[in-house]
Amino acid sequence: MASADVYNKVQAHYGTAAKDIGNASYGERVAREFGYSKEELDSVPQDANLGLSCGNPLALANIREGETVVDLGSGAGFDVFQAAKKVGSRGKVTGIDMNEDMLSRANQIKSKLAATNVEFINSRITELALPDSSADCIISNCVVNLVPEEDKHLVFKEMFRTLKPGGRVAISDILAKKELPSEIKDSMALYVGCIAGASQVGAYERYLKEAGFGDSVIVDAKSDLNVYRHDDGTNAGCCAPPPAAEKTNGCSSSQKVSGCCGPSKSTPAQAATVADFDNIDFNEFAGSFKIYAVKS
Repeated sequence: MASADVYNKVQAHYGTAAKDIGNASYGERVAREFGYSKEELDSVPQDANLGLSCGNPLALANIREGETVVDLGSGAGFDVFQAAKKVGSRGKVTGIDMNEDMLSRANQIKSKLAATNVEFINSRITELALPDSSADCIISNCVVNLVPEEDKHLVFKEMFRTLKPGGRVAISDILAKKELPSEIKDSMALYVGCIAGASQVGAYERYLKEAGFGDSVIVDAKSDLNVYRHDDGTNAGCCAPPPAAEKTNGCSSSQKVSGCCGPSKSTPAQAATVADFDNIDFNEFAGSFKIYAVKS
């Protein structure tokens, strides 16, 4: 898959998700599976939680009052607003996202909360619009896997550049447990769904080392990726919340537009969709991983 096509499809998919009314119970179910407590969920507005998590980077980050925190791929601000409570009025949290619709939704929530220690910036995570050595901690939640493989090393270089000495990376991401079969790897629906673009652990270890980080820790959180399935058992795909709109063939109209779902398998010359993988247990191929590293 060409990089330009990947970025365009990711933009379209998450632009659709940002405009969705959402499903509060689904978002809570996903977040609870990936380690968010009831207290954490209650601390932010429900419309910030789109069910796009694959872990809880805040549990790794040990964020302290007065720190500067950056969230890569911040979406509607789910982790940003939680981190803002931890850094307090003396600290600052910056959300980075390249999707205008997500940024718009996040800024609307920011205004409602009057969160003066929060800002959102339009930027790709491969080229952060931030100064050198400016962050104490970088978090990210199920976003780095969406970057094309040939560009992923740039994300880790940008993390290292942006962190202060002693600063830390604390991210959650979906990684492949083994080489993905071609039918999964070549599916654009599963790419924007955070599966097809997943790297293996060894690749992330290499990217961290080449960027300048010393020791790093990458651990399988053992979470169940089947939490993303619809209530009827059909596969929503990772990072793909079920829209509130009425479904057709197991999909909503907005999912069809985003390329994350589509017509039934009988449709001729139709590219594979998430609906075509209902019989696959994604836990066999991928998992939610915790990644932690410190800039020495």
